[in-house]
This record gives sequence, C-alpha cells and structure tokens, in this order.
Amino acid sequence: CDNLKAAVTNPDRHDPGLNRTYAEMASHYDTAILAARPRRPKDKAKVEVAVQVAQRWILARLRNQRFFSLAELNAAIKILVVELNARQMRDFGASRAELFAELDQPKLTKLPDQAYAFAHWKRCRVGPDYHIEIDGHWYSTPYRLIRELVDARIDDRTVEIFHNGRRIASHARAPNRRGHTTIADHMP
Repeated sequence: CDNLKAAVTNPDRHDPGLNRTYAEMASHYDTAILAARPRRPKDKAKVEVAVQVAQRWILARLRNQRFFSLAELNAAIKILVVELNARQMRDFGASRAELFAELDQPKLTKLPDQAYAFAHWKRCRVGPDYHIEIDGHWYSTPYRLIRELVDARIDDRTVEIFHNGRRIASHARAPNRRGHTTIADHMP
C-alpha cells in the first residue's frame, strides 16, 4: 500500500503501524498488507506508471463527454477499462487480461462466504460503575477493570470489549441512546 494515513498509522521502515480496522479487513480476506518504504517512490514505480497510463487513456476518451450521474460515469469507465485491459501490450506480446488470466487468476482464492463487517475501535476508560460509554449507551465490563483502559470494537450489531488484546465482554448493540446493558457476571 502507499502509506496513506487511512491505512498506515506509523510509516516505519521496519515495522509500519497499520490502521486496526484496515488490518482486520485484510485478515478477513486473507490478504497481506505490504507498506511501501517511506520516501522511496521507486519502490512502486511500475504501479505508478500503470495508473498513469490507465488514467490518461481513459480521461482522453471521456474528456468531451458529459455525464449526469455517477452511475453513468462509472458505466462508461467500466467499458473503457475492459477495452484497455484487452489491448495488446508491446513489451509483453499479450494483453493485461490475458496475463491476468494466465498468471494471477489461478492463484486467487475464493472470497469468504460472509462479507467483512465494518467496525470501528474506541479506547475507553472503565468507569467506577464498571461500564463504558459507546454512542450514548453504557455497556458493562468485569468489575475488576474499574479505571482500566479497554478497547471497544463496535459494529452494527455488537460491541466487543478487549483488555490487553483479550476479549473480556461482548454485548448486542443497543438500539437506544441512554441506558445500560449489564451482564450479571460483571457485577461485584
């Protein structure tokens, strides 16, 4: 990846820090994230040139057309991408589509049955009542963690709470703001 801030939170040469949600998604789809070295544009020169070729080729064909919706523009781009990938490349004696079908496609694995469920993370301090606040609702943690820092993974359906990387609680996401969701085992 290109060290964009949404993906790489710490662009270190030896051990780049990855955005937690981005790393989770990569793990779900069983793919690797290889961050480019900071300030080394030659590391990804071939990719940059390929993007430039595609961008110029497509923009040149679309520059005099008008589109009235994003869907209309995307449909036109899709047709041109298929056309570009079917063109023979001089240096390779084959098209991008042919090389993909021959080299890359056989190595691809099947996508997981379930799509990745987007979640965001929040760092919280457990209150004196052993609850943490997520979007105006309070969720319980084991009482032994009062005043400790925990990480909450929040998606559309669940709130999972982690302490030192270990899951300590899981709650169904409450539909209402205000209120408490408490597990009896968490009480003192």
